[in-house]
Amino acid sequence: MIQNKTNPIVLASNNPGKIKEIQALLPDYSIIPQSEFVQTEAEETGLTFVENALLKARHAAQHRHLPVIADDSGLAVDALGGAPGIYSARYAGSGASDKDNNDKLLLELAGVPFEERTARFICVIVMLEHAADPVPLIAQGIWEGKILLHPQGANGFGYDPLFWVLGQDCSSAELSPEVKNELSHRGKALRQLVSLLLEKS
Repeated sequence: MIQNKTNPIVLASNNPGKIKEIQALLPDYSIIPQSEFVQTEAEETGLTFVENALLKARHAAQHRHLPVIADDSGLAVDALGGAPGIYSARYAGSGASDKDNNDKLLLELAGVPFEERTARFICVIVMLEHAADPVPLIAQGIWEGKILLHPQGANGFGYDPLFWVLGQDCSSAELSPEVKNELSHRGKALRQLVSLLLEKS
């Protein structure tokens, strides 16, 4: 965890990969994972990334009187009509592992040539000052790429081993953390959020 205790913000996530990325992208803030005070995660009943991010943020904000940031992100594959979309983390079912989700994605894309496997990672990040905040800050990032025929690389998490990064000649799971944070949907959304925070201050 970041040791700087100024500017504390709760992160509404228990995903260690996501926590690590966000800590690296927000070095001026002290990130407090919600797992330190609540073990349950919000039920993602929204129909959009924005709705789910707000549900997560409000859930965490009810347990801690600090600003909260939450993200909802996923993979949209054109050949699958935008799936898995908001269901990316549970594409292969509730409690599915990253490998389960990746295996299902490859199965659904069986027979689709690489040229037609265009896809994008989407990330929406919201920030609430408190659970009843009527004016949340909302930022969004999009990362274009393609879906590989088989996994490559051991870094990252989620669909990173299958996501071919345009212009880098490798998968997201083969990028260094620094390069990934510069290019990724989450990195773009967080930089936009920081800009919104600066405008607000």
